[in-house]
Amino acid sequence: MPHMIKLERLSDRPILEPNPAHEWERAAVFNTAAIYDNGLFHLLYRATDIGCHARYGRYMNSIGYAVSTDGIHFSRLDRPVMAPGEHLQELRGAEDGRLVKIGDTYHLTYTGFSDRFEGDYRICRATSRNLITWERHGVVLDEPNKNSSLFPEKIGGRYCLLHRRYPDIWIAFSDDLVTWTDHRKILSPIPGTWQDARVGIAGPPIRTKQGWVLIYHGARLADNSYRLGIALLDAQDPSVVLARQAEPIIEPELEWERVGFVPNVIFSNGHALRGDDLYVYYGGADTVIGVAGVRLSDLRF
Repeated sequence: MPHMIKLERLSDRPILEPNPAHEWERAAVFNTAAIYDNGLFHLLYRATDIGCHARYGRYMNSIGYAVSTDGIHFSRLDRPVMAPGEHLQELRGAEDGRLVKIGDTYHLTYTGFSDRFEGDYRICRATSRNLITWERHGVVLDEPNKNSSLFPEKIGGRYCLLHRRYPDIWIAFSDDLVTWTDHRKILSPIPGTWQDARVGIAGPPIRTKQGWVLIYHGARLADNSYRLGIALLDAQDPSVVLARQAEPIIEPELEWERVGFVPNVIFSNGHALRGDDLYVYYGGADTVIGVAGVRLSDLRF
């Protein structure tokens, strides 16, 4: 029987919840970028003032910062580190960041949402040296696009970017982080399964001896529920998918994963690797944040 990869929840309660005392994060905190660096766990989480769906009204997105020594109990800043309206492409804020560190610089790719016209969302990039103050570099791909992450290192001398041209996961390459070429589709929905509607990446790819481990999300047509899956990309050519597990690695089961602003959603943007332990952070029902884990050495394809 093939080895089945599953995530184990590290807490049966959300590790971060909305704070009604702060207008910018009073309704929902979810979909967080994450990294373990300098002995600490860091989150850059998405927060909204009202429910994060058009049916709840004109919600605004902010990016908050939280820090932890153990990966489960977090302290957070009172103010967002990225607020809406600070860039023309972010009039309603930044959504769903993915975080990598290249050299001594943190790179955050995220969805800039302005809502000036249909499809007014673009992949944007910002950089930081301290995770608190960010320099925005504007639009990365001038097309409706989401679910993007840089690889944490160059491959073949070029930067690599994963993104989502609906409903598939794509890869692109660049010499300068400005011009992106060689776009290729690498992962598509599978009809009749839990991932038959659309797929998109979770956190950034993880380098292992086997290749690049990619955790991704899949949505189901029947009920718009979201689960996480896992695949393995070739180390030298990550446009090549070496393996893809048929079953999800985690799915909505707990009440706060099934009940919220968008029911039955587990959606991850980031993970933190401490030694052999991978902490996968995820939004539950687009309302709160949870964490699940797996040992990197247990990821066998």
